[in-house]
Amino acid sequence: MTPANLAEPDAPDTHLRPVSGYDLIGDVHGCGATLARLLERMGYTKQGGVYRHPRRRAIFVGDIIDRGPRIREALHLVRDMVEAGEALMVIGNHEFNAITYTRVNAQGEYLRPHIPRHNRQIAETLEQFSAYPNEWKEFVEWFTRLPLYLEMPARKGFSGFRVVHACWDADLIAQHQSFYGSGHFDADFIEASVLPGSLAERTRQRLTSGIDMRLPRGMSILSSDGYERTNFRAKFWAKNPQTYGELLFQPDPLPEDYANASISPDDRVEMAFYDTDQPPLFIGHYWLKGKPQPIAPNLVCLDYSAVKYGRLAAYRMDGEAHLAAHKFVWEYVDP
Repeated sequence: MTPANLAEPDAPDTHLRPVSGYDLIGDVHGCGATLARLLERMGYTKQGGVYRHPRRRAIFVGDIIDRGPRIREALHLVRDMVEAGEALMVIGNHEFNAITYTRVNAQGEYLRPHIPRHNRQIAETLEQFSAYPNEWKEFVEWFTRLPLYLEMPARKGFSGFRVVHACWDADLIAQHQSFYGSGHFDADFIEASVLPGSLAERTRQRLTSGIDMRLPRGMSILSSDGYERTNFRAKFWAKNPQTYGELLFQPDPLPEDYANASISPDDRVEMAFYDTDQPPLFIGHYWLKGKPQPIAPNLVCLDYSAVKYGRLAAYRMDGEAHLAAHKFVWEYVDP
């Protein structure tokens, strides 16, 4: 596949005022007050009700909703910035889930079934919008206008870079771009995204939720957030991994025998690989802990478990091709 063109004419910020740099911000998950503090720490000030920076633009990697105490406030803050041209955002799996949770098919069935697990995931969001149902409908409609990914153009002295919530799969992105011309999607894509085996389902799953490797039949793991899982999150930047343990990218460990087992040929087909010669890539989604640092010279994950009293992290991108630990900024989330 030919590498994506980072200087395409319809690159996402060509209609916006020029900026000298970008501040990429991780999964907020309703930590609205912490987000405001983080923006202020980076020199953004509230002007006309919108956080602005004289020389920079924010980019959110998705998952603004669910779990946290100030979801409504966080959504207003982010959408106001995006609509004012002060920020960009890619859709996260939680926003996409909200779309399918609230939308019905021709048979009147919800695209995302209202089963206990799905109800639990979105419960805090619905509770915080219970007195503002029309606002919630407007936000869900706004989610449908967010892109699945962004490719920011290179310019003299400034490396182009990419943003996706969970995984950059070059082949799927090329196919999506051939249909839609960008990371945006439509109502047909939304409906197809819940059909097992469809291209839309695979694209939505891979880009917003990453690579889920299925555990062998009868095996499961209990995650730290209380879910019993029959799959695990896998790296897409591991070069020539040999065992399942080398693919693991989540805090919950695999059973030892399985972690040491060789990757099967069928599972190798499901793997993706983002090499170090690709443009810098920013993702969220993975609930990291500890002090923020790059995963690879050209790869940063910005999800540092904010809503679990971790850090709400940002990376200050100034066009460098090799990403550096000292470019992170964060705010701790208070208990």
